[in-house]
Amino acid sequence: MHCRLGAAQCGAWRATSRPARPGARGRSTAPRAAPPGGAAAPAAVELELAEGSSLQSVCKQLDAILAGAAEGGIAVEQQAVALAQAAMARGVFKAFGRGQQVPKRIYTIEELRLNRIEPAKLLSPTDESLNAVRNAAQGAAAAGLAALAFFAGFSKVFGVLVAASFLLVADQVANAGGGEALLVDSLGRVLSPNYGARVTLHEAGHFLVAYLVGLLPRDFTLSSADAFMRHRALNVQAGCQFCDGGFDGEVAAGRLSSTSLDRYSCVALAGVVTEYLRYGQAEGGVGDVAQLDRLLRALQFTQKKADGQVRWAVLNVAAMLRRHAGLHDALADAMAAGRSIGECVALIEGALAAQPDLLAPEGAASGGSAAASAASDGEASDA
Repeated sequence: MHCRLGAAQCGAWRATSRPARPGARGRSTAPRAAPPGGAAAPAAVELELAEGSSLQSVCKQLDAILAGAAEGGIAVEQQAVALAQAAMARGVFKAFGRGQQVPKRIYTIEELRLNRIEPAKLLSPTDESLNAVRNAAQGAAAAGLAALAFFAGFSKVFGVLVAASFLLVADQVANAGGGEALLVDSLGRVLSPNYGARVTLHEAGHFLVAYLVGLLPRDFTLSSADAFMRHRALNVQAGCQFCDGGFDGEVAAGRLSSTSLDRYSCVALAGVVTEYLRYGQAEGGVGDVAQLDRLLRALQFTQKKADGQVRWAVLNVAAMLRRHAGLHDALADAMAAGRSIGECVALIEGALAAQPDLLAPEGAASGGSAAASAASDGEASDA
């Protein structure tokens, strides 16, 4: 089974994003999903927020907590989430988890098309940006070898080819191809002016949608070089991280709620939907969608149910990104400028504080209408 919007299957998508965390290469920007049977989620943390706390002070406190995320792990994530929940209770965070969402039901392909979403273009990406970079690099290498053969003889060319082959194999074994990815990603930013902006918008889409559906971002990187400089690892590429320990616990316990699945699905698909809306064609995000596909398989979803989940999430994310297009652009600029998580959160909250009509009513269920959410709870693990 593959989760599908139409005839094209998710397995054909290519990822331009990876998590900003040292670890196994190939994990997506989507919230990480622990395999069933793992450890249960740690107990929730409660945090009191002083009355009269300002948005700026809370966001600075959030940055202070997340500064220890690399060492503190789940405990730091819990503290950050507890702070966000306390800020919501005090009315400091007004937008967190309050993005307006479409009703949760099964949507047809025709309904997606009526909402200006063409499944074939969304699910059949052509990696034109990096393919052009690879072709240019291969052409330059071939020209270099030809020049070397002309001036130094074929024996030198043979030696260079042996050395290059050894380095490529070593990179695949030691770094899962991370060195090659770093080189191609860096060249892409030089040879393709739109590539860097595309990746930034892709990651900003993940960030914004996650915040609006109630999943707190905790870190992000926008290039392989940035990830390497920060984490000193070649098997990490650009991507967003989230405070998703609670989701991991639900999956590990085999009790994934429909609200958590809806949130996960929206965040996973936010990057590809961003690229489709902005460029008319998705190039990146196969890792995100493949992870969602694996999760739906593990939950033993039927093909029809998996298709319905993906279609709803795509329509929901597209509606949010269209509604908040200006904020999306501003967030991408802030991320490109190296703003912190707290500063990005302050940007989102500040922009939406003046537009409360763009938010769902306080207390509304996340993932569509309250009735739809209640009706689908408990179905996440059926066949």
